[in-house]
Order: sequence, then C-alpha cells, then structure tokens
Amino acid sequence: MDKVNRRTFVGSSLAAALSLPAPIPTRTTPRKNENHDQAANPDIIDTNVNLLEFPFRKLKYGNTSSLVEKLRKHRIRQAWAGSFEALLHKNINGVNTRLTDECRNHGEGMLLPFGTVNLAWPDWEEDVRRCHEVFKMPGIRLYPTYQSFDLDHPDFVGLLQQTSRRNLILQVVGDMEDSRTVHPIVAVRNLNIDALVDALKKVPEAKVQLLYWNHKADGRRLEKVISKTNVLLDTCRIESTGGIGRLIEGNPWPGFGIDKPLPAHRLLFGSHAPYFPVEANILKLFESPLTLGQMQAIMVENAQSLLKKS
Repeated sequence: MDKVNRRTFVGSSLAAALSLPAPIPTRTTPRKNENHDQAANPDIIDTNVNLLEFPFRKLKYGNTSSLVEKLRKHRIRQAWAGSFEALLHKNINGVNTRLTDECRNHGEGMLLPFGTVNLAWPDWEEDVRRCHEVFKMPGIRLYPTYQSFDLDHPDFVGLLQQTSRRNLILQVVGDMEDSRTVHPIVAVRNLNIDALVDALKKVPEAKVQLLYWNHKADGRRLEKVISKTNVLLDTCRIESTGGIGRLIEGNPWPGFGIDKPLPAHRLLFGSHAPYFPVEANILKLFESPLTLGQMQAIMVENAQSLLKKS
C-alpha cells in the first residue's frame, strides 16, 4: 500500500480528529462509503492514561472529568486508565477501589480501569483476584520503578501465570517522567527488561505491554523484546521527526541502537495523559510516514484485538 500523503491526510483526518468533540456513534449497519468515513474521522484507543493525584505536582487535566472531555475532543473513544496513587500508596486494594469508582463515576463510559499489585508486599494474589473478579478489570498495570520490586522478583513468573490464566492484560511501566525531573528525594529504580524476556520464556502466552519504555528498552534490549517475545509497546515516548514510521521501517534516528523493523502490529497508541499533552502524541502519528493501514492498526485495531482476547 502507498504511504498516505501527509498533506492530504492531515488536512482531512487530523482536522476532524482535533475539532469534533463527540465520538462516532455506534452503527448497527454499514453505510455507503463507510471505509472512507472511518478514515476521515478516526477514533483512537489510548492505552496509557493515569487518574487521580500525581504525587509531585498538579497537572493540567488532572481532574478526571476534564481529562475525559479533553480525550473526547481528540476523538479518543476509550482510554485504559491506571492510577497515580499506585506509585507510593501502600494500601493497594484502596488504590484499586478508588480507581474503579473514579472510572465509573466520572469516566462517561470511556475509561477502563487497570489496577495494580505490588509483588513485594503480602497477599498480592488476592489483589489480582479482586482486580479480575470484583472490579472486573481487563488488566493490571505495574510500576516497578516506583514499587518496591523488579521483574527478577521470584513471584513475577507467578504473576504472569495468574494474569494468563485469568486472561488479563499486564502493562509494565518503564518510566513516569524524565529522570531529570524526578524529585531528588525519590530513589527511582531501574527496570530489568532482560528479566522480563526470561520470564516470558516460561509463560509465552501472557499478554504484556510496555508503557513509556524507551529509556529502559532501547538498543539490544528492544531487539530482544521484539525477537524473543510477543510484548506490545505504546507510542507515548517515541520521539524525533517521523519516529514511529522510522521504527517500523527499521530506520530509526542514529543513537536509538536498533536497525531492525518494529512491526506495526506491536505498537498501540498511548498518550501518557495527563502528564503528556494528548495532542503531542496524536501529531506523532500524522507526521510519521505511515500507511493508512498502519495508522489504523496503531490507533485502534491492535488494542481492539488485545481486548478481544481478554
């Protein structure tokens, strides 16, 4: 398929995406030129947002209702939501309960809660059970750089087995912010990507996505993730002009450390809102040399497919 002409696509698709506040209504029967309409008015599934209070500063759109309004303005029809409280709070069940209530009461039907567990604390298996059976969550999100464990923890394989048996998505967050802006009193941990690859050899069927991964899985580690696992990646921190398209082509900017193509079916849209502006990550898609099929896959189809497997 030929690459989408950037001027044409931006002139129609991005204008619609940035100006129309309401999502496309669900249709029971296709209409004439349905494919054209979907291309001109794209919907997006955002696989990386966080709710409630970021511990270190106030964020614009930190209020859930204002964030939902912002997401809808940019035609994001569904967002997978973790909780900033998971970074430092010790009462994990309380974190997951408040996240569920926030999505239910202020999400207007578009927020899917992704709870958390902490492997370093007792009874994490019960937290997994509650996420699945009580809160009806489609997945769990880990923040190992803040939580007190890494992926070489002896129970991590057990967590993969639990999420796989329960058909849950497991999201693993690499970073929450640039290391240069982290509060100096906080000892943010590293993330052992090699341990993730090793663990997935034992549970290859587990559904895992890395969020904000670039500073933890670049170069050799990214190549291992792509070639040895089925791990999916979000787009929130893929920088440089045309960065997403160049990664897919296997031609990233010098210094990225990998020269093999990253298949489009391994990428899911993620904004990391409200910490990052939603617009910034939408524009990354439209300024990259992507085919229409690649763009649709990243914006919505890959996430839909992962959810259908849940």
